[in-house]
Amino acid sequence: MFKRRLYACFTVLGLAAGQVAAHDLSQDEALELRQAGKILASQTFIERALERHPKARLLEVELEEKHGRYIYEIELVTVTGQVRELKFDASSGELLEDDEDD
Repeated sequence: MFKRRLYACFTVLGLAAGQVAAHDLSQDEALELRQAGKILASQTFIERALERHPKARLLEVELEEKHGRYIYEIELVTVTGQVRELKFDASSGELLEDDEDD
């Protein structure tokens, strides 16, 4: 019983820590960062994502700050119906992930 409660506490703490670690940025915040030269334009990443997955359709673009790093998350649906999530470092342009989204 004690182990279950302890596990539940760690699970809740882990979820809370994950929520604190990532912060979605508003359009105004993204614009300020872009104008200050801290991040690249979102269009750059949309084009790169579509180059990797030709004829895919754009579903969503999010900019978040995670562990002090700005990350663009681009979500696409491919011609085969597969949903892909690509993550790019918004400052350097580095592709971090290209995974199938569940």
